[in-house]
Amino acid sequence: MEKKVVFSGVQPSGGLTIGNYIGAIKNWISLQDEYDCYYSIVDLHAITVPQVPKDLRKNTLEVLAIYLACGLDSEKSTIFIQSHVPAHAELTWVLNTISYMGQLSRMTQFKEKSKKSEENLNAGLFTYPVLMAADILLYQTELVPVGEDQKQHLELARDLAERFNNKYSPTFQVPEPLIKKEGARIMSLQNPESKMSKSDENENGYILILDKPEAIRRKIKRAVTDSIGEVKYNDEQLGIKNLINIYSVFSGDTIEEIVNRYEGIGYGKFKEDLAEVVVEGLRPIQERYNELINDKDYLEKVYREGAEKASYIANKTLRRVYRKVGFIQR
Repeated sequence: MEKKVVFSGVQPSGGLTIGNYIGAIKNWISLQDEYDCYYSIVDLHAITVPQVPKDLRKNTLEVLAIYLACGLDSEKSTIFIQSHVPAHAELTWVLNTISYMGQLSRMTQFKEKSKKSEENLNAGLFTYPVLMAADILLYQTELVPVGEDQKQHLELARDLAERFNNKYSPTFQVPEPLIKKEGARIMSLQNPESKMSKSDENENGYILILDKPEAIRRKIKRAVTDSIGEVKYNDEQLGIKNLINIYSVFSGDTIEEIVNRYEGIGYGKFKEDLAEVVVEGLRPIQERYNELINDKDYLEKVYREGAEKASYIANKTLRRVYRKVGFIQR
């Protein structure tokens, strides 16, 4: 039996957080043996907001090294840089012609980003969900690991696949969401009602995968809790609930085991222990990352071979699309 195809990617727009690791990359590792996985560093998406070119190049290689350090295997998965496969941009243009302005204007992330970036309200911000759809559809993707904040974009990809298939004849696989059965969404350490994000203006709100131990300890010590003073797992104590989720992922302990361990013990001891659990959990990733980031030849080999494999599949899809819309074969 052929393996089902999975596609996902992360933007190289700054350091990745433990939220990226827990919510995405850690999950991707477990999918490698069961599925045919395509994991991209989506640098085309990154330029919808202003980037410093040398930083973007640096961040792209850093994300690649983090992927590999966390456990993604270039022998099992196709790991590539999005801009190295021109078919992503080419398919986006075709899909733009069947995308409706009204549907794109209702995208929650566009509405949020347009409020933050009024001076940079570019067309790319408006149409980047179409590029995301092209990312998915190029590989005849069957399953897309998604969190709550990306479900709307996957729905657009499904709509565009069906719209194109109905207009021109079956061409695209209609993708389905791959929802994790377990695992929590990691929230900001300073505002536990918001998702942890590297774009948070308060650096104490997030922990980067590459943060030094002293920074991790400082950020966890400053994490928002409450006045109740008990380590309990409920929606009245969102700050502590978030910290327990982080503890559980990095320690392998269940929520119940953690709550029982800290019964009658204050937040100070809990935070101290959590900091060490996170520091030790990230240590092997950081050590492997430091080896990889200094081996530019190996990183280049991975992204070149990944782009070659990705291009082979992507171009097959693109040729079918071009033929169906009426373009002369090149």
